[in-house]
Amino acid sequence: MKKLRIKQVKSQIGRPYRQKKTLVALGITKMNKAREVEASPQVLGMIDKVKHLLTVEEV
Repeated sequence: MKKLRIKQVKSQIGRPYRQKKTLVALGITKMNKAREVEASPQVLGMIDKVKHLLTVEEV
């Protein structure tokens, strides 16, 4: 399975509660912190919900 590097580039301040919880579920806690995750269907769905706050690149 391929890996993705996700990085938060926009703030979660003023965003709906569900989007904030999705970022926490992805393991993103602070701005400009990158994390590598497996590209499972569940993770891809979470990334799709908050794609306006993230940058995603393949590793």
